[in-house]
Amino acid sequence: MAEVLLIGSGNRGKAAELADLLAGLPWEVRCLADYAPVPEPVEDGATFEENALKKAAYFSEKFNVACLADDSGLEVDALGGAPGVFSARYAGPDANDKTNNAKLLTKLEGLPEDERTARFVCYAAFVRPGGQPHLEYGTAEGRIALQPRGTGGFGYDPLFVPEGHDRTFGEMDPAEKKQISHRGRALAKMRKYLAEL
Repeated sequence: MAEVLLIGSGNRGKAAELADLLAGLPWEVRCLADYAPVPEPVEDGATFEENALKKAAYFSEKFNVACLADDSGLEVDALGGAPGVFSARYAGPDANDKTNNAKLLTKLEGLPEDERTARFVCYAAFVRPGGQPHLEYGTAEGRIALQPRGTGGFGYDPLFVPEGHDRTFGEMDPAEKKQISHRGRALAKMRKYLAEL
């Protein structure tokens, strides 16, 4: 019987994307909705790496299964790397994609496109009960568009134009985005690791 691999994310969009990136591996991929609700871990790490490890270890221990969790976000050069680890709650504790995007556009108001450079960063962490954690990293360089475009993806996807493209992640279909996204790159490495376990 295939070993269970829990996707440690309460974000439905992210959980679905991670599960899709792991499709075809000899693991039984499950999400948090398959288990009794537990409080979310406090993401108080100073880095994406710390938060990813914290989430994977927390859910692995809670449910006694292997867990894969990621922490990812957007770093905007003109804002000194913000929103960074605060990407999900950039507009405050009750933030959502819409309010976060609105705040980012306000902060960058008046800046020309060539000064709106940014990158998406993703750290993926895999933890097995009692095992050593394993980390993988992925990044996608690009810039912030002048207004949201497209309805695909989630988070800052409608604002992020990856390098070498003129469409946002929000305008790309999932298969296209997967090839070049930060999460796609981190998970391609993680896939390789999981396939060899």
